[in-house]
Amino acid sequence: MGSRSVSVERRVAVGQGPVWEALTDLAGMERVLGGVTRVEVLTPGGFAVGTRWRETRRMFGKDATEEMWVTACEPPERYVVEAESHGSHYVSEWVLRPDGPSATTIRMTFSAVPTGGAAGLLAKIMGPVGARAVRKAITKDLDDIAAAVESGRLGS
Repeated sequence: MGSRSVSVERRVAVGQGPVWEALTDLAGMERVLGGVTRVEVLTPGGFAVGTRWRETRRMFGKDATEEMWVTACEPPERYVVEAESHGSHYVSEWVLRPDGPSATTIRMTFSAVPTGGAAGLLAKIMGPVGARAVRKAITKDLDDIAAAVESGRLGS
């Protein structure tokens, strides 16, 4: 089984800068994303290639903690986060496109590639039913981000 991916886009009525700040503020992530219950930053300094953290979120009815790291960072337009878990390699790419003078279109693409003998688990996660659940989770994250930045509650 090869790579599987899910992409979701969301337009927000805020410019790129505040959206970038909301997406890359790891310490504030719990306030932005309703599904995230805990973030533990593992590296010093700001958000950049090499930044690592552990993120706990509720997925499929259970709390799951994953260690993630930034592998590409092009402020304020794009970053890529990767993780390894359960025999799979996960890649999340966030792209922020200006959409007029005071709006941004966010596109998040989540991909998964089997790295070991867990192709069965990956098939469950990224098969038709799992892909719908992943799409729903990404949509919820993007809605949470939009609500946070559009309300101005992040101090942007």
